[in-house]
Amino acid sequence: MLRRIVWVALAALSLLATGCTTTGPTPSGSPAERRAALDSSVDTALANLRRQVNGAGQLLDSAKGVLVFPAVLEAGFVVGASRGDGALRKGGRTASFHRTTSGSWGLQAGAQSSAVFVLFMTDASLQQFQRSEGWSAGVDANVTVVSVGANAQITTDTARQPVIGFVLSNRGLMGGVTMNGTRVTRLRL
Repeated sequence: MLRRIVWVALAALSLLATGCTTTGPTPSGSPAERRAALDSSVDTALANLRRQVNGAGQLLDSAKGVLVFPAVLEAGFVVGASRGDGALRKGGRTASFHRTTSGSWGLQAGAQSSAVFVLFMTDASLQQFQRSEGWSAGVDANVTVVSVGANAQITTDTARQPVIGFVLSNRGLMGGVTMNGTRVTRLRL
């Protein structure tokens, strides 16, 4: 039985690795094509966040930098993994490209895609991110994940945090999500 569970988990992870190449920009394209596709996806994801979450626009406008992963694919069966490519925006312009990955273990089954946003609200938090070779949420910085209630308003306590995160699925803002353990590395595009 354990052997079968491990086999199914490995198959799910293989599917994730294959699926990630089809959910974002075409990995086989030239670096210029990949940059353009990522930038377009980031623009769309930011517009969706502004439209769907009251108060998000104000936070985005006051952030020193915004890390956007438009399509993070997460899949698993007992063992899970997620992966997505995105960009760091400063002053509305792309400063660099990045990849996010994470793994998990526990009771889980299925797959989903979501957009992940990390807002650096202070110069210090942004500089720490930019200086790192590999940045991990919960290790290099605590990320306050925005959770909104029925009124879909962001609290002022949340707005005062140095690093703020949003996870947006096709159904809207996801609650009860943690970003701890999520690793971000720079892409050389």
